Amino acid sequence: MNAARRAKAILLDPAAEWARIEQETGDPAFVLSQYVAWVALTPAVFGFIGASVVGETVPGAGTLRAPIFNGLFGAIFGYVMTCATVLVLALIIDLIAPVFGGRRDFDSAFKLAVYSFTPVWLAGIFLILPGLHFLVLTGFYGAYVLWLGLPRLMKSNPQRTQDFTALIVIAAFVLVYLAAMAQRMVFGTPGL
Repeated sequence: MNAARRAKAILLDPAAEWARIEQETGDPAFVLSQYVAWVALTPAVFGFIGASVVGETVPGAGTLRAPIFNGLFGAIFGYVMTCATVLVLALIIDLIAPVFGGRRDFDSAFKLAVYSFTPVWLAGIFLILPGLHFLVLTGFYGAYVLWLGLPRLMKSNPQRTQDFTALIVIAAFVLVYLAAMAQRMVFGTPGL
């Protein structure tokens, strides 16, 4: 699997890409090592550069930068939490799928969680400059990508897709928020 090609396809034509993803085997270890391991580096690397190299300008105090040690370990923590987040989200999707007329299939739930997170991870590019942090909100495009993939991968009831999507987006937001707050409190660096 080419991670860059897959990320581009998920962003530009998610409906067609979900059709291809549906046909693939869903071995979570393979997806984790060949896709998540590479794409999830984006917010970790750019967050580290933004926090420890570029810094944040504070009026009256100058430019504040996180110490390299804190920035590096914050990036590692954020990277690990990103991997954990998609795993927990896949478990949630798998558990609640029958409530929305879908089928339980962890491999499909994992693919759904991972590939729907692509816009969120790529929005991590904006962590490089403090003035651009608000652009991380472009990651909400992942909700649309998720909405398109739910009926295909989880075989959920099309009339309930909107509710299913909303519940998953809320769960993802809570998981990301908790991980980002933990990263900020422990290391003083911004998390995604």
